[in-house]
This record gives sequence, C-alpha cells and structure tokens, in this order.
Amino acid sequence: MGDVPAVEGIGHLSLTVTDVDRSVEWYGRVLGLSKMMDESHEGGYAIVMATPDFRLLIGLHHHDANEGESFAETTTGLDHVGFNVPGRTDLEAWVARLDELGVEHGEIEEQPYGALVTFRDPDNIQLEMISLGGS
Repeated sequence: MGDVPAVEGIGHLSLTVTDVDRSVEWYGRVLGLSKMMDESHEGGYAIVMATPDFRLLIGLHHHDANEGESFAETTTGLDHVGFNVPGRTDLEAWVARLDELGVEHGEIEEQPYGALVTFRDPDNIQLEMISLGGS
C-alpha cells in the first residue's frame, strides 16, 4: 500500500449557509474574520473570509438549490467543526467573548483529551473551541 503522503492540516472550510450576508457579519463579529474574496460557482456563489494571518479560511456558500433548511448534524456530511486554541486560558477567553457578544454556548466540558466549549452559528452549525490536553 505504500507510505501515506503528508498532510499539514485543513486548508480551508466551506459551509453552505442560508443567508450569506448574515453569516459574513456573524463570522466576522464572532471569529474576527474579514472578507478575502468573492467566488462564483455553478449554481451559486461564496464569500471567502480569513483571519489576518490567513491561518483560518472559511468559505460561506449560497447554492440556488438550497431550500433554506437549518443545518442538522444527523444528516450525512458535516457533524461539527472544532477550532483548536492554545490552552485553557484561551478557552476561558473565548467563553468571555461569546458572553460579551451574546452568543449562546455550553459550559466548558472536560474530556480525556482536553476541554471544549460548544456554540452554534446562525444556521445551527455546531462549532467548538477546544484546548487539547486541557492545559
């Protein structure tokens, strides 16, 4: 079978949303992303957003065939997205930020692999901030 070629991480994340403008505002306000570019594709378009250092890129997609239903992790495809944070202090800072912005979220959950807090975007997509190792 041979050696597996190297993978360095995820290059970008693309999400189908019901209202691109609403999602652009939300991801900009909550995650601090800025519009990088517009992108056309067959049957729709996307706005690609990024952090200033381009370490995180998220495409917010509109598809003409989308009927406007909310996201459900119980259907085939994406279940949730987890964003790594450096440590427990950073996780606590995210909880404070979500509180400040009025974004509903769960409590910090301790897991064998670390700690995390969950919240949802305007289309009900579950997002997590996670500190691996719990430090």
